[in-house]
Amino acid sequence: MSTRAWFSTAARLTAAAALFWTFTAPASAADKIRVAFGDIASVESLNLLIAFERAKERGVDVEATFFKSEDLAAQAVVGGQADVGIGTPYALIQKVKAPIRLFYQVSNLRFYPVVNTEFYKDWKDLDGQEFAVHSRGSGTEAIMNLMAQKHGIKFSQYSYVPGAEVRAGALLKGNVKATIVDSGALRMLKDKGGDKFKTLDMGNVNATDEALYANTAFLEKNADAINILVEELIKTTRELNKDPKAVVALRTKYKLLPDLPKDLEAEVEPYFADAVEAKLYPADGGSAAAVRSDFEFYTVSGALQGDAGSLKAEDFWILGPVEKARATLGG
Repeated sequence: MSTRAWFSTAARLTAAAALFWTFTAPASAADKIRVAFGDIASVESLNLLIAFERAKERGVDVEATFFKSEDLAAQAVVGGQADVGIGTPYALIQKVKAPIRLFYQVSNLRFYPVVNTEFYKDWKDLDGQEFAVHSRGSGTEAIMNLMAQKHGIKFSQYSYVPGAEVRAGALLKGNVKATIVDSGALRMLKDKGGDKFKTLDMGNVNATDEALYANTAFLEKNADAINILVEELIKTTRELNKDPKAVVALRTKYKLLPDLPKDLEAEVEPYFADAVEAKLYPADGGSAAAVRSDFEFYTVSGALQGDAGSLKAEDFWILGPVEKARATLGG
């Protein structure tokens, strides 16, 4: 990824502000963390939003802002318009030497390549064809780079369509013929499309899909607030892993996503039940072993350059917050 792809002018960032949807925290909070999502607010973000509300209850003002893409969210963090981003900015850190580090593992890669069987039956059929992924530099793009390498094919181009539910909808409408979705969107495709769609085998893929990252100076200066946030993230993850049905009551308690359409509202509990079954959310918030798995995956898929064994965890991650949280919470 080029430097130009990550850095933009102030005018572009100002224009992007029109795309924001912001949850504003109480003005009396002692500390503030501005979190930049590179996606729309959706069912799949509820676990994070619940943890943010719980951090607010402990005096940390967490303000979540939703950008049009992960690129814009990353630019906001690098440029100081946001404090924390969500994604896997390994290429940004390595190529641009951005002074940011990942500090909390939100989710594992659990995705499913799906094709419209009227056009494609297997991986070889996708040679020279277009494929829809989440965003440039995302885990979904990395997976497809790896699959192309593994199967000896080359996509004509990627189309960038944020949101697994949106990509599934595009597949149902015929706007795309091949894409990659999460378990919830896959279930929707099976329910509504039947045998029209086929899931292609990916083999064993183990790496981080999304993580929280921030400028190193921000992490150092706001260590107490970050520690509280990470504790609440781990506690919420463990609670939902134990009982995914709890997400429904917690969404109601904190009045989250009040404008969610009825059909998506009905998907909240099934989505998290599927996610927990797929072991989407790591209960420890990240570890040295998880970072090694990331290096192995992202070097093969092309997001990271060099030999995986030569990469150093401290050049990309700060594991102190999750280690401290686990010491406090146990486990």
